[in-house]
Amino acid sequence: MAIASESGGEVDAHAALRVVDGVDHQQRVEAALRDRERELSQLVDMVPSHLWRLTTEGEPVFFNKRMVDFIGRDVADTAQPGMTRLAALIEATVHPADAVAFGDALTRCLATGDHFAMRYRLRRADGVYRWMSSRAEPMRDQDGRIVQWYGLCHDIDDQVQADEALRRSEQQLRQMIDALPVRAFSTTPTGGPTHFNKRYEDYLRSIIPDFDALEEPRISKLVNDLLHPEDAPEVARGVRRCFETGETFVMRYRRRDKDGVYRWAEGRMEALCDADGQIVQWYGINLDIDDEMRAQAALRERELELSQLVDMVPSLIWRLTPEGEPTFFNRRLVDFFGFDVADLDTPGVSRLAATIRSVVHPDDVAKLDAALGHSFATGESFLLKYRLRRADGIYRWIEGRGEPMRDQHGRIVQWFGLCHDIDDQILAENALRRASDQLSQAARAASLAELSASIAHEVNQPLAAIVAHSHACQRWLSVQPPNIERAMTVVERITRDANSAADVVSRVRALFQQAPHQRASEDVNRLIREVCRLMADESAAQDTRIETHLEPELPSVELDRVQVQQVLVNLIRNGIEAMAGVVDRARALQIRSRREGPAAIRVEVSDSGTGIQNAERVLEPFFTTKQHGMGMGLAICRSIVEAHRGRLWMANNDRCGANVSFSLPLLASDVDEPTQESRIGER
Repeated sequence: MAIASESGGEVDAHAALRVVDGVDHQQRVEAALRDRERELSQLVDMVPSHLWRLTTEGEPVFFNKRMVDFIGRDVADTAQPGMTRLAALIEATVHPADAVAFGDALTRCLATGDHFAMRYRLRRADGVYRWMSSRAEPMRDQDGRIVQWYGLCHDIDDQVQADEALRRSEQQLRQMIDALPVRAFSTTPTGGPTHFNKRYEDYLRSIIPDFDALEEPRISKLVNDLLHPEDAPEVARGVRRCFETGETFVMRYRRRDKDGVYRWAEGRMEALCDADGQIVQWYGINLDIDDEMRAQAALRERELELSQLVDMVPSLIWRLTPEGEPTFFNRRLVDFFGFDVADLDTPGVSRLAATIRSVVHPDDVAKLDAALGHSFATGESFLLKYRLRRADGIYRWIEGRGEPMRDQHGRIVQWFGLCHDIDDQILAENALRRASDQLSQAARAASLAELSASIAHEVNQPLAAIVAHSHACQRWLSVQPPNIERAMTVVERITRDANSAADVVSRVRALFQQAPHQRASEDVNRLIREVCRLMADESAAQDTRIETHLEPELPSVELDRVQVQQVLVNLIRNGIEAMAGVVDRARALQIRSRREGPAAIRVEVSDSGTGIQNAERVLEPFFTTKQHGMGMGLAICRSIVEAHRGRLWMANNDRCGANVSFSLPLLASDVDEPTQESRIGER
């Protein structure tokens, strides 16, 4: 078949068919190529990374879809007036802190053809910067010339954030380990240290000057360098055994400090094992326990001291449970009993019952059981006297005391008690009672003797006067003619002296029997004058002058007239006798009366004799400095004055002689009302 051409010639049909077949093949190839390009484009867009392509000059010509979606712009959108696309892209998308380094690195790679690799922050379409890991490689032709650049960006923001969090966590952990108040370290399975915390490292640097030069400061070397020579060998053996067996290491030892002083420390090491049980690392700490060790040593010394003190206390000390079972005897109690608490374990019998049955006197068991039972039931203190049998079998009187010790809730946790040996005291008290009884009998006998002596002393003068008057009466009746008038006068005097003697006897007896006194309001000055008249003959016979200086208008005093007269007579007679040997000066006896304060009257009898000797004893009964004295005059005077609620005292005068004074209280009605100032002074 022939086909006419435009020129009118015929074309071979086979040639025409070949042309048609070639066109069809080309179309199929182009369609396949388009399919391949579409597939590749889809593949590029589906890759989970940002793909880009640059010219040899670095101008962007292609972003894959993921990158376009991420930065929110395509290549065409990067154009900016007066700027290259690359510069505009960097300014718009790269973090300002990374832009300069990014531009410099990319420019250098474009100039040298080196590979590009960098981490930087890229701005997302929503304005958030995320970390990227970017790499770029040049594509070259057959002559090695770069025709374009292909790059890839991976979003590593999550990884970077995780790494940063891990770094922060590691930093916090390191800071925490460094801040711990212990020295911490870690080692390899064989003992080569891998880490020291700052506290331990600072310590090692202060002890080992060339610490940084040590290639591997093994634990065994540190043990020998840092520990006390007495502790190092044992610790080294413990560390070696720990690494060989995997056992936990715990040991206390003395460690040298930077000042050269050894301090107590406690070392601990634990092994970290993997899933197969193999040791992968050792962790250890070093604790400073020097203060604790010293405190424990001081506590042990204190406990020893207290234990010795408890054993040395001169008492028998014991301790009981809340139920009353003995748990402790001190050494003195053990020695006293001859056995300790442990020796009381008897099947079926409580320790307390065994103790009471074996050592308490049978007559005291019941009252001791009752007293203890009451204390255990009520929690009240225990106090009782009873007899305990000593180890030699002798019973001795004991005073037992017990107090409960309570916890913060008031519950009794134990009882503490002690026993005082009062056997000697009991014997002494019994002897004292017997002596007291004997003394009472002797006192009664002495009182009787004192009463007899007092009566004899006071009655002696009236009896002597009666005898003298009797002789005078006899002489007046013997004359011729008898002088009846003078005899009657003497007889009246005899009657008066006899009555006076009877009054003295009754007053002295009343004084010693502490019987009620018959007292009346009396004028002391008038009483003094009467006594002076009575003593006039006796003073004249001794060439002694009696002078009185009496304060006028003294208030009355409630007193026993006869007894106070006795006091004045005794004091005047003593003054006269004290001046019997005076030859170089006048024998003058002065009697004064005056008001003493608001509530008393004072009487003084002063002589010019030789003064008082043994003033501290002169008022004692039966003590006398006179050759024929009985020693009862001043004692009776003091008893009389004190019976009147007064006071008697004496002292030597400045120049010569002595002064004897006594005070008597006034009647209540004669006492002036105290002023406010005086009441304040009295308070």
